[in-house]
Amino acid sequence: MASRSIIAAAISNHGSRNHSVRNGSRKSGPVKTRQTIPSPDFVVENNGSIFLLRPLSDAARSWVEEHIGQDNGYQPYFPTIVIEHRFVSDIVAGIQGDGMAVEL
Repeated sequence: MASRSIIAAAISNHGSRNHSVRNGSRKSGPVKTRQTIPSPDFVVENNGSIFLLRPLSDAARSWVEEHIGQDNGYQPYFPTIVIEHRFVSDIVAGIQGDGMAVEL
């Protein structure tokens, strides 16, 4: 018995009609593509009277070291930064201004 590939066997089992493959849409026109959401560089956690700014990437850790630093106030969880609520919006704006993504 001659061996046939699985693909050839599957195609031959569908009859002689010409089947075209579509991208899941019967409408003609441009094909929609999914946009990937970039993973955040930082996560901001609201813990009531304080916020925690957690860097998730190497670039985020470098940003923290350059712009905030370990010796800037009480930072027992460095590189996670403890922030008073009144400073969060300015820090997040600075991070985003430098082209990084923040998840709130």
